Amino acid sequence: MKLPKKLQQKLENRKETNALRKLGTVSNLVDFSSNDYLGFSKNDTIFNNAHDFLIGHNIKQNGATGSRLLSGNHPLFNTVETALSEFHNSESALIFNSGYDANVGFFSSVPQRGNVILYDEYIHASIRDGVQLSNSKAYKFKHNDLDDLKSHLERGREVSKDIDIYIVTESVFSMDGTSPNLVKLAQICKKHNAYLIVDEAHAVGVFGERGVGLVQELNLEKDVFARLVTFGKAMGCHGAAILGSDHLKQYLVNFARSFIYTTALSPHSLATIQASYNELFISKSKQKLHQNILLFKEEIKNNNLQNLFIESNSPIHCCLVSGNERVKEVAQKLQVQGYDVKPILSPTVPAGQERLRFCLHAFNCEEEITKVLKLLATFVK
Repeated sequence: MKLPKKLQQKLENRKETNALRKLGTVSNLVDFSSNDYLGFSKNDTIFNNAHDFLIGHNIKQNGATGSRLLSGNHPLFNTVETALSEFHNSESALIFNSGYDANVGFFSSVPQRGNVILYDEYIHASIRDGVQLSNSKAYKFKHNDLDDLKSHLERGREVSKDIDIYIVTESVFSMDGTSPNLVKLAQICKKHNAYLIVDEAHAVGVFGERGVGLVQELNLEKDVFARLVTFGKAMGCHGAAILGSDHLKQYLVNFARSFIYTTALSPHSLATIQASYNELFISKSKQKLHQNILLFKEEIKNNNLQNLFIESNSPIHCCLVSGNERVKEVAQKLQVQGYDVKPILSPTVPAGQERLRFCLHAFNCEEEITKVLKLLATFVK
């Protein structure tokens, strides 16, 4: 059957603006695009340890068999959630099937009618979708602009001193690699009696001692109402968890629909999460990653590309190349030379702010970093 006309027209509009998304294929290009910052997704030790753990505990089960509230709450969930709580210095942890599920579940259920959500304008799509499902009023503030946030807060408190206000940010933003001033943000939330939620998807495994994330690195755990940690990026596996109080966990188990009405993660996924966290205690990958970040920043300067790149201390570095057609053209040239660099198109980012997104990894070598930026300099000048 043909698509309805309105749907077909939306596809045609994407084609006309050179913004049509397509599924890619696995390539042998040098990886500057994946979120596998530490190389854990292909780590033999993690793979073998997860397998040995399952065999050692006589766990030979392919699937969860149901939701966690029915038949799928395998004893491994308690083991892994306890380990996560201890590692992240949190009272409780609740595992979700993905970061998307966790954000949608949290924001669709926790903020209530009459509450207010203030979110950074560059916040992840999963948070936006959760906010849309909530009954709260939601307002965006300018990216990492705490003065703009304060003006929103003050207006909200003028209306009512009793409403619950939730403030949402990311510790590392996925589309530009920048970070907010979390210390000042926590102080603002405390002053205005607001609840702070921090998505740590791109910080876990990358920042803090053993990769605990930016919130812990700054000793802000007690100032944050909820943290999201995901396992599909630096941790190299799959799933996510909401970190918070025991009462928050109990609430989410009862009201987060993306948790309640889905089949649970398999025991193998849980064993892999545990093995990945264990690897953080012994791996040198985090140190190598940060060496590569420093090298990349040096090479940006050596190639006089500072004016095109957004300042970042994270593994994510973005080179602004305006226009969908132009940024795709530059990305294609880099790919022809053997480097997997992806273009980020509008409407994912605002029109005029299209960019090349470079993701750095512990396994990228010095030659790869040096050469890709030399090539970039020839293509964008």
